[in-house]
Amino acid sequence: MKDFEKLGYLNDDFRIFHIIDEQRKTFNFHYHDFNKIMIFLKGNINYSVEGKNYLLKPYDIILVKAGEIHKPSFLDDSAYERIIIYISPQFIHTYKDKDYDLNYCFDRAKKEYSNVLRIPSIDKSKLYQVCLELEHSIHNNAFANELYQKILFLEFMIHLNRTAISNHINYMDSYNANPKLLEILNYINLNLIEDITIDKLSSVFYLNRFYLMHFFKEETGYTIGNYITEKRLLLAKHLVQNGCTITEACFKSGFKNYSTFSRAFKKAFNTMPKNAVFID
Repeated sequence: MKDFEKLGYLNDDFRIFHIIDEQRKTFNFHYHDFNKIMIFLKGNINYSVEGKNYLLKPYDIILVKAGEIHKPSFLDDSAYERIIIYISPQFIHTYKDKDYDLNYCFDRAKKEYSNVLRIPSIDKSKLYQVCLELEHSIHNNAFANELYQKILFLEFMIHLNRTAISNHINYMDSYNANPKLLEILNYINLNLIEDITIDKLSSVFYLNRFYLMHFFKEETGYTIGNYITEKRLLLAKHLVQNGCTITEACFKSGFKNYSTFSRAFKKAFNTMPKNAVFID
């Protein structure tokens, strides 16, 4: 069994959900191949993203990019309520111009090494009101409702990015994050196309290879090998969506031979690469 898994599928430009878990649940580490915005409403939750941990407060906004492995953890039996928006990376990329980029909030979160935005009085803001209107539109069958949903979604993203640009927010520091783990994750993500072995990581970070493997598994819930493979598969998918052939994507994403890539792809996506349909 894999240590972590891809959850959720997105065949639309975006989807919005309002979810309440009344009872404590256990979530495994998982990832999506689309971007995710979560507006936390209620509960006592620790949220883990790529080795960083956050104690959430109501109305925190959590930004999780495609491929980032994450999970929420219940800290007590309180109900867990949130609004979740799934976003196609390809769709949001079409709204990028010399004067604007609706992906800015995700890019800045990466630059700030933080996945959580804490916006003062967000519940009274236009941003939150548009989010509620977008949620309400899901159950509405009025004239041109699909078009209206798209307009509301774009308005939400514009307000979110304007807020990020204005600096009237706090990118929250994670707590209880192991600096060595963050260094290792950062190194892997910056060197995906290189030959990354456990021995190489052991040498770079001056750690015994067996200690390193145990440490990584203990801290993240998944193995180094699985983490690297999944990240390379997501990179390959991105390359194909941007015009590369399957074979080009295989080698440009760090796989050394096509057969290894093909086996990993089939295990992750339940189909052979040549049969895959990548939705832009």
